[in-house]
Amino acid sequence: MSNFAFYNGKKLNTQILPFLKWAGGKRWFANKHWDKFPKSFSTYIEPFLGSGAIFFFLQPKKAILSDTNTELISTYCAILKNYERVYEILQWHQSKHNMKHYYQMRSKVYKDPYYKAAKFIYLNRTCWNGLYRVNSEGQFNVPIGTKTQVLLDTDRFANISSLLKNSELVCCDFEETINRAKHEDFIFADPPYTTSNNSTKFLKYNDRIFSWSDQVRLYKALMRAKERGVKILLTNGPDKSIRELFSPLGTIYAARRASVIAGKAESRTVTSEIVVCG
Repeated sequence: MSNFAFYNGKKLNTQILPFLKWAGGKRWFANKHWDKFPKSFSTYIEPFLGSGAIFFFLQPKKAILSDTNTELISTYCAILKNYERVYEILQWHQSKHNMKHYYQMRSKVYKDPYYKAAKFIYLNRTCWNGLYRVNSEGQFNVPIGTKTQVLLDTDRFANISSLLKNSELVCCDFEETINRAKHEDFIFADPPYTTSNNSTKFLKYNDRIFSWSDQVRLYKALMRAKERGVKILLTNGPDKSIRELFSPLGTIYAARRASVIAGKAESRTVTSEIVVCG
C-alpha cells in the first residue's frame, strides 16, 4: 500500500498520523469530510489543538497551533526540538510498563522537558480510553487502561518534528489565537461540546469547563475573523442552542460518527455533530 495520498493536488505522507488519542479527536472527520476544507489558504490556525488530526492531514506549509493545555503544547515542543530523546524515553516506558509503573509515572513530576513529554505520551497510550482528565489540583487522574503498547507501528516522530518546524506552538486562550488570523488564513475550530445549559457529558473529560459564555465568545471571535476575510470551519455539538448561536457564521452541515468514549463497545452509539463552513 502506498504511503502517499493526494489532497487538492498535493502529495501527502499518510504515515504522518496523530501520535495522541484525544476525546473528540477528528481523524474520522479528516477521512470522511475532507471536501469541506478550503482548497487553498495562507496560514493554518487551530486554537483547540488536541491530537491535531486535521493539522496532520492537511500538512500546511505554515501554521499556528494553540491550546490551553500546557502539558500538551510542551509535548509538541519537545518532539519538535528533540524527538529522538522523547522516543528513547518511550522505549524505556515500553520495557517497564505494568500497573505499578503506570501509577508511579502518573504521580511522578519531571522538570526535564523530554521526560515530561514521554510521560504525557506514555500515559495517553496506556490510560483508560486515552482520556485527558485532571482533578481540582491539576493532577492527571485517569486509571490504567487495557492497552499495553507504548510504541506504535504508526509512530513517525521524525516526520512529525519536520512538519512542526513550519508551525508556531502557543499555549494560550483560543480568542488570542483567533484574533491573529488574517485575510486568506484558515481556522479550524473544534471546541469542547457544551450547550446553553451545560448538559453534555463531555464536560467531565475536561480539566476546565468550557462554558456557554466561552461558546458565545468563540462565536464573536470567529465572526470578527470572518469579517477580516478568514476562512473558517467549525465543528461543534448538535444542540439546538449551538445551531442557533453559530448559524450566522456560515452554512451548517450534519456529520455523524461513532462515539468511542464509552468503556464497552456495546455501549458506544452513533452521534452527530454540526459542521459550520464560514
